[in-house]
Amino acid sequence: MYIYNVTTNVEETAHDTWVQWMKEIHIPQVLSTGKFLSAKFSKVLVEEDMGGFTYSVQYTVQDKATLERYYKENAPALIESIQRKFAGQLVSFKTELEIVDEYFVQRAAATHYLFTYGTLQEREVQLGVFSRPLNGFEDELPLYIISDDKVADLYPTLKHTGVKEDVIKGQVYTLSHQELEKADNYEGDAYERIQIQLASGKNAWAYIAK
Repeated sequence: MYIYNVTTNVEETAHDTWVQWMKEIHIPQVLSTGKFLSAKFSKVLVEEDMGGFTYSVQYTVQDKATLERYYKENAPALIESIQRKFAGQLVSFKTELEIVDEYFVQRAAATHYLFTYGTLQEREVQLGVFSRPLNGFEDELPLYIISDDKVADLYPTLKHTGVKEDVIKGQVYTLSHQELEKADNYEGDAYERIQIQLASGKNAWAYIAK
């Protein structure tokens, strides 16, 4: 993923007209090209020696090839429209950023602990199920083992033994109620969600074969 950033310093006399035009005309036009996934329009909080006001627009794009297509197919006409309307009233420059990784803060509404020991630990699965990667912590589930019997001969499940030496290491994630329902849908009818107590003392949910 890439970010196409355009930073603009606009003169005070054109400021209000330009901001309204950006929000109502220009940014929607750029997004309507179908090249970008989203846009953020921000004011830069700095006093400029040259005067005026500075803003940044950050457009998210899937890959460099799509951005190159934008430069070739759409950018010339859009730049011309800016120059025609605000000639001599602003200065812009562009920056390309490559997204290396993304991090998310847990949501305040996330109140359910989910103990995982299988595919829900995989980043790609998390993105598919929850539309975000999960930040978890390690914990252990005592009195259980991973069963030799697999669901559909492929997927692991828990087996309660009651033996104090038995323990399963896993990852615990904090989910909202809506995300827990998404996990239910992902696990499907072959699993049921049960309440368990972890070695840390936390109460959590876990999935076990029916």
